[in-house]
Amino acid sequence: MTHDLIPGTTRRGFLRLAGAMGAAAALTGSLAACGTTPAQRQTTGTGTEGTAGPAAANEQGTITAGISYELGTNGYDPMTTTAALTLAANWHTMEGLTEILPSGEREVYPALASALPTQVDDTTWEATLRDGAVFHDGTPVTPDDVVFSFNRVMDEANNSLYRQFITFISSVEASGDNAVRINLAYPFSLVAERLAVVKIVPRAAVEAGAEAFDANPVGTGPWRMTDNSATSREIVFERFDDYTGTRPARAARMVWSIMPDNATRMNALSSGSVQAMDLVPELSIPTLQDSATVASEQGFGLLFAMFNNGRAPFDDVRNRQAFLYAIDMDKVVQTAYQGNATPATSFLQETHPSYHEASTVYAFNADRARELLAETGLTSFRMMCTNHGWVQLATPIIRESLEAVGLSVEFDERQSSEAYNAITGAENLDAYDVLVAPGDPSVFGSDADLLLRWWYAGDTWTEARMHWKGSDSYNRVQTLLEEGSRQTGAEQEATWGEIFDLLSEEVPLYPLFHRKTTTGYDDATLVDFQPIALTGLSFVDVGTTNA
Repeated sequence: MTHDLIPGTTRRGFLRLAGAMGAAAALTGSLAACGTTPAQRQTTGTGTEGTAGPAAANEQGTITAGISYELGTNGYDPMTTTAALTLAANWHTMEGLTEILPSGEREVYPALASALPTQVDDTTWEATLRDGAVFHDGTPVTPDDVVFSFNRVMDEANNSLYRQFITFISSVEASGDNAVRINLAYPFSLVAERLAVVKIVPRAAVEAGAEAFDANPVGTGPWRMTDNSATSREIVFERFDDYTGTRPARAARMVWSIMPDNATRMNALSSGSVQAMDLVPELSIPTLQDSATVASEQGFGLLFAMFNNGRAPFDDVRNRQAFLYAIDMDKVVQTAYQGNATPATSFLQETHPSYHEASTVYAFNADRARELLAETGLTSFRMMCTNHGWVQLATPIIRESLEAVGLSVEFDERQSSEAYNAITGAENLDAYDVLVAPGDPSVFGSDADLLLRWWYAGDTWTEARMHWKGSDSYNRVQTLLEEGSRQTGAEQEATWGEIFDLLSEEVPLYPLFHRKTTTGYDDATLVDFQPIALTGLSFVDVGTTNA
């Protein structure tokens, strides 16, 4: 099964979507550790507190991991891929001018740029490339490659979903032999953070063959991929010895074994076949703690309900609100996830620096749900859910809650790509009533503007999926997003808070809960490994004592 980090957007599926829509709307954060010394890095969460690993790493060693995601139909091209496995691989092989830390407050740092971009005036920024930077094929990185990389994302014809994150950029141009100038359409306060969504690729290699590049991308990162898993069950990386950045690979080799089955990953970690695994099942945490370190990190990743706002019954906001009031979310969190998630009290999770409790919080209120349903007369609807393993733990309880307030629920469960192909586009307006699915755009960055734009700005979601575009609430959100993008500080935070309040009242698509990400690892052999709250694993800045 393909697990899409950004639901419903495999490469093949996205191309179908683009064809159907005529023009899809615009859609990494990097997971490198920086800003602290190894001794200062600590892990937190469920189970044994992690500690800094052994002091000395074996520079000729091999890092091993068990990964839950399949390659599926996704390629690795950073202009188009949004799947969990390929994104995680690209964290190690690709670089933007800047990158973003995976943990804490997600600090931004210079990656392919020698320093964070400097501001020339209100709408002009410059970035200098680091000295001696070369791609994995040995060719030097030039300003032309940077300009090409931005232009291919910004070109509407390429249908890159990353485009919507950089609409504030009007153009990128070479500035001398080793720098680029970023020209803005308007002053924007998050330039350094947002540059990280565009990975710099070699123009010559891409133009020589887009499909070949998609299968075996060429980047500038500390690791070079040597097996893309297309004919195996492993992704293999080797240290890139010509890397000139500040985070060189601390081992000679890295092997990710693709293990979608939970028990297989658990056994591999317990036996020492791998040193880390992602997506530890909550019920398995106590067992795994006997042989490994387990840490749960609260992040933005969530389960959401998306309503078909374009037709009855969920064109009526009262039915959308009744749906949310009816769900006993505390029961869902405790029963399905052993408390390893937090019911949503706003669009953002409570640990986010821009968190603002929404004006409407959907605490379980069966009486209020029944009152609203009595007003509208709703008695039945269709609920489609994706079949991700951890989602399947919650959906029966959600359905039970809805039926307890008198609703008849026609339940439909599908693979993520199948679900989105079935509901996307004007021709599929009548295909569903509500979809329950996961999502985590925080892999691209953590600022509120980016997270909001993923669901509530681009046409892919607002028009083709939730059929919300054009409504009064949609128009108001767009206005506020544009206002907030031009603001800074407290004024900007206040505008985002207004959006959170509006979304909590209108709920065209809304979080049910924010889930913790649980990682298992061997802290006796991994050096400076740090669990993250994002989907996936990061081994940037990590070493091993293994041979």
